[in-house]
Amino acid sequence: MTKSPWSGSGRDTPRTPASTPGRDSPWGTRARTTPPAAASSRPTPAAASADESGEDRRELRLYGRNAIEAVFARRPEAIRKLYLLEARIPQLQPMLKWCAAHRVGYRVVGEDDLRKLAASTHHEGIVAEVLREAPLSLGDWLQALPEGPACALWLDGVGNPHNLGAILRSAAHFGVGAVLLPREASLALSGAAARVAEGGAEAVRFVRLGRDENALAQLRSAGFELAATVVRGGEDLFEAALPPRLIYVLGAEGEGMDAALAEACDIKLGIPGSGAVESLNVASATAVLLAQWRQQHRA
Repeated sequence: MTKSPWSGSGRDTPRTPASTPGRDSPWGTRARTTPPAAASSRPTPAAASADESGEDRRELRLYGRNAIEAVFARRPEAIRKLYLLEARIPQLQPMLKWCAAHRVGYRVVGEDDLRKLAASTHHEGIVAEVLREAPLSLGDWLQALPEGPACALWLDGVGNPHNLGAILRSAAHFGVGAVLLPREASLALSGAAARVAEGGAEAVRFVRLGRDENALAQLRSAGFELAATVVRGGEDLFEAALPPRLIYVLGAEGEGMDAALAEACDIKLGIPGSGAVESLNVASATAVLLAQWRQQHRA
């Protein structure tokens, strides 16, 4: 079996299919995705969170203090309702005063109710319903992008919400401009991903791509090069001269990224290691990749 450059866990792990001999790309045929079933957007304390649904959902249920405070800091008008433990009232006074002034309802609930609302024990004493932020088009993102160095992530197959959250946190930390999503991908922000991102979900925009070939042409016209991580034949990440405008293409889960997209990348990079473990998972690999680009292109 071909070794992945990232995770050996089998989840969020780009792999070359065994039926494609001789390819250095760690990605294979694009996995089919099925949109999740629709669910009610109105929470009750007895209802489990339904925030794993796709972008057609108008509202998103968030939990975790940093995730919700990041929304309040950037776009408070998106908040529709709050649920919180009584013990959180003193720490959340600015948010609660804003809610009262703008007629946004909030309710003090018990621990069990909050856990059911979040469908998690990691709610940190607060749950919020907020409006989803619609993804940008690639053209709109490129038009607003300032000149100079820029880095973004093209996610082709990443679906695990905890990996997505960790990727968003790293992207925010290193000043990544956007996360690019293939046209047919069902990936969307969830409450679990936003909590793991610790506020990073508000700092990184999602961009919806069109056809792969059109997206590639638009990105290259804007001066970007695309980089894929490969098992063999790639440049050592720590020795490579990374271009100032770079898109890291990351594949994951099952069959992973489309093989043609991997072949279309301009650069092939490898992340060397000790060999004591098979590889890094996709979220950890992303942090390493971004740190190396940032080290070479500090503002």
